[in-house]
Amino acid sequence: MSSNSIEPVLVAVIGSRLEAITKEIGETMLRTSRSPIFSEARDFVTAVFDQDCRLVAQTHYIPVLAAATPYAQRAIAKAFEGDINEGDVFILNDPYGGNNHAPDISITRPVFLNGELCFWAMAKGHHADVGGGGVAGYNPAAHNAWEEGLRIPPLKLVDRGRLRSDVWNMILRNVHLTFLVDGDLQCQIGATAIGERGLKALLAKYGKATLDAAIEQLLNASEMEVRTEIGRIPDGVYTAERAIDHDGIEKDKLVTVRLQVTVKGDTITFDYSHSDPQAKGYINSTLPNTVSATHLGLFASLSPDIHYNDGATRPIVVVAPQGSLLNPNEPAPTTACTLSTAETITETCWLALAQAIPGQVQAVWSRWCAPATMGWNPHTGRFFADIHFISKGGGGATEGYDGWDHIGTVVCLGGLRSPDPELHELTSPYQLLDYEYLPDSGGPGRWRGGMGVKYRWKVLADEIACANFGSGIRPETAPVGIEGGLGTAPSRLRIVHQDGSEQAVDCNSFYTLRRGDVFEIYSAGGGGFGDPRKRPVEQVLTDVRDGLVSAVIARDVYGVVIDPLTLVVDEAATTKLRTTA
Repeated sequence: MSSNSIEPVLVAVIGSRLEAITKEIGETMLRTSRSPIFSEARDFVTAVFDQDCRLVAQTHYIPVLAAATPYAQRAIAKAFEGDINEGDVFILNDPYGGNNHAPDISITRPVFLNGELCFWAMAKGHHADVGGGGVAGYNPAAHNAWEEGLRIPPLKLVDRGRLRSDVWNMILRNVHLTFLVDGDLQCQIGATAIGERGLKALLAKYGKATLDAAIEQLLNASEMEVRTEIGRIPDGVYTAERAIDHDGIEKDKLVTVRLQVTVKGDTITFDYSHSDPQAKGYINSTLPNTVSATHLGLFASLSPDIHYNDGATRPIVVVAPQGSLLNPNEPAPTTACTLSTAETITETCWLALAQAIPGQVQAVWSRWCAPATMGWNPHTGRFFADIHFISKGGGGATEGYDGWDHIGTVVCLGGLRSPDPELHELTSPYQLLDYEYLPDSGGPGRWRGGMGVKYRWKVLADEIACANFGSGIRPETAPVGIEGGLGTAPSRLRIVHQDGSEQAVDCNSFYTLRRGDVFEIYSAGGGGFGDPRKRPVEQVLTDVRDGLVSAVIARDVYGVVIDPLTLVVDEAATTKLRTTA
């Protein structure tokens, strides 16, 4: 059937149903997982592919995973070509086998109609444990991929409806938190079954020929939309660079991502050829991750109505030389690539595009810098693993809008949920002491950056393994503003031990936490957009009254004089300050 013979309304209906199926897969994961990384934070992505492994629909709960799913799907389909059967389920996590990094495990299921392969349903998510020498998958001391965790190449996990116990037992034998990994793998398998059910219903209703024709129109429409959007960007070459604090091994060495963006007509090329060589530590970015972070930076700057699928990616070229930080040689460690390196990639995309379309990009967001912790929880009588998502910082401002408060990291674009504080205390041996916005943390601007937070928690157990990972605690890596907006102070972390001694916390480093220790995180806010002295006086006053901005910053940076006791604006002093500055 010709794609032109399909009514546009029917194409839209089919497209919406395909997206709804990816959401049903995700909702199943939320409701059936054991790990709070799935159930609370939604650190996963769900997708549907056609028989040719083209991405048809996706719900990217965590956007940095979006462009990595096609690599995993193609790797699995290629590895098992000629041996793909109804009832099969496949697994992959190897960073050098078509994946982004080891903690994100891809589970995918083929969908058949009358013996013919028609679709694939995928659930990909970050597991609380993948073995190795790290904590919740993060090993800042890793020198190679084997030290980071179990590497699973494309494998058949379920063969014609029967679980392969040999593969299953091998995986569980190589992880620490067996019950969590067992539960979350079961969760993913069940979620793809929900996807299969929805896709089979769609096939039964419309038939494969109609669906194929509709999908072709959907992909072509997305391609046209993206080409139109790119065509609105002035032709030219735009450059930017940003650094990462260090790689966990060479702690005195900044690592730099350098980008050249070339816009020509309706195509765009992102060239990272001048970035640093691959690092010794775990910040190396696999190509799927590099492409994914680049797409995140671009699509966040284009129309929000674009459907991200195979067609949408056709006008985009990403260049990352083999052996570089952004396309390393095996077996370089890679686990931190989805955070520190992906953040840096996205920042360079925005800073480069800001030279051409400043009104469409955002100022730099706060980076992630917080621990993964793991150990024995005496309250539950079992082992636990936790990634401290409560520490999220602020988002960067954009033209017309303040940045979102407590929303980082940018690789999630707001998709990463903050855990419920009470559930956090129930599932982890921690007491929450402070959880509030951090005053003056948002970058000043005509539109202010989002607020960071003050997050303090007390340890209620002994010998807790802690891997603090991330970036953004040096002045060189703190958020910056654009179009005259200002940046922020970097994030700060420390441990106050039970004896009163204090210990500064570095990124990408191991620590041991003991009963009575207090871990403190003061996360950065986002960068500002536009001249702070052009921010309306009433908005500055509201920020001061809400405790977000101090009277000192209001006067010295925004040019608004406010009495700290009465919280009333001195109109004459403000006018004088703003007109003489």
